[in-house]
This record gives sequence, structure tokens and C-alpha cells, in this order.
Amino acid sequence: MILSAMNINENNSWQEVYSTEQEYKIEILKAILNESDIKSYSINKKDSQYLFGLFELYVQGDEVMRAKLIIEKSDL
Repeated sequence: MILSAMNINENNSWQEVYSTEQEYKIEILKAILNESDIKSYSINKKDSQYLFGLFELYVQGDEVMRAKLIIEKSDL
């Protein structure tokens, strides 16, 4: 599921846990986190005309540490 940056910022319980230039990495991590029952959202902040920027992955504040450990183990 994709959530707008405005909605993420309005609800401070969501925190960024990963960012990358490659969208496929975000999709893989979302699937891995989902297998661990961690709900996640991604935001595409990549400029479509100039092709720079990042994809960001967010999780609930109480899942940040667990999500970061899982992401670290995934070696992406």
C-alpha cells in the first residue's frame, strides 16, 4: 500500500526505516516485513522527469526496531 507523504507526517506513529533508489528493494522488504506481521507503507519520492530521488519505507513506531533488525538481516 502506498501512503502519501502528507498522511505519514500527520500521523507521527509512522517512521521511516529504509530508503533506496531502487523500487524493487522496497517491494522485497515490504514482502519480508509482511511475513513477519509488520505492516509497512512506501512513498515514491523519485522525480519522474529527472529520475533522482528515493523510495522510502515506513512502519509503525512500535515496530521500528524489529523492522530494522529484519531489514539488516535481509542484506539489501
